Amino acid sequence: MTETVTLPGLETSESPELVPTPAPGHWIERGPQKRLMVFSGRSHPDLADAIASHLGVELGEIELETFANGESYCRYLESIRGADVFLVQTGCEPIDRNLMELLFMIQAAKLASAKRITAVMPLFPYARQDRKAKPREPISARLVSDMLQLAGADRVLTMDLHAGQIQGFFTIPVDHMTALPLFARHFRDLGLTGEDVVSVSPDAGRAKMAVRFSEMIEGTFAIMHKTRPARDVVEVTEITGRVRDKIAILGDDVIMTGGTLLANVAALQEHGAREVWVFATHGLFSGGALERFKGADVSGVVVTDTVPIDLLNRPQNLTVLPVSGLLAETIMNVFADDSVSAIFGGENQLF
Repeated sequence: MTETVTLPGLETSESPELVPTPAPGHWIERGPQKRLMVFSGRSHPDLADAIASHLGVELGEIELETFANGESYCRYLESIRGADVFLVQTGCEPIDRNLMELLFMIQAAKLASAKRITAVMPLFPYARQDRKAKPREPISARLVSDMLQLAGADRVLTMDLHAGQIQGFFTIPVDHMTALPLFARHFRDLGLTGEDVVSVSPDAGRAKMAVRFSEMIEGTFAIMHKTRPARDVVEVTEITGRVRDKIAILGDDVIMTGGTLLANVAALQEHGAREVWVFATHGLFSGGALERFKGADVSGVVVTDTVPIDLLNRPQNLTVLPVSGLLAETIMNVFADDSVSAIFGGENQLF
């Protein structure tokens, strides 16, 4: 029989049967060690810088370049293993290059073992091509959504989509934001509220948004009925709602060539509107649109900086509202697994 001898100073009063023995489990617990990292593509670095500043982080180091044959190249210059990665890339010109660059950034992050990849796309590219309007056309927005998911994106964060059905093109979460509260605050600060102000929808698709905006500014509501003889050409046939002797505020999701909005402005003035203001979330101003608005009889044009805007050539009545704070708050809520719709009071699906 072998007797167990205890070294001096290591004696215990408890019997060996009472000493707990750790049992193996099905997991090993570690404290939460989440990392938020923000990287910028080449589409809108100023916006990405502003977002990072609001978050209190520096933009991650990434190498992006275009080879002599036009191919894009991407490489992360620091470890992103296990990180919650947010990639900021908006849908401005050159759209195809920026889109491919984002896809490469997503796949590179996936192969580098990022824990979660969120594509931050303030302006979703090809959003206007969301259905087959004519035979033998592609549904380009659906193809873009498939490409993002195939590349490895875990979620998409975007703002004021052209149509709500684009969210249904994805099988991953889509966090949809709206700049409507920013516009409402801006016009209220200008004193444009009350019964003398009418919120005008440019078409039936934006009617719900215009109604909600009228509630925000405590005004009335009107809707325009129009036809399109050709692409980017519009004819206003009727306006439902009173606009005579009122200040009309016309809102849309995007300004491209400006032809549609200026035709709407002319129709409102013909129907007796005292003043006409225009706002849109995405101010692309393609094809000399900025010059077109310089000579237009518009009291003011208000856009956000979801896309870069040529500040040197902008008209004097153009106001640009920053959205970096709103984007940063949304990114932080996604990172913390908090509600995104709570930022907008549950009113971020205005379709």
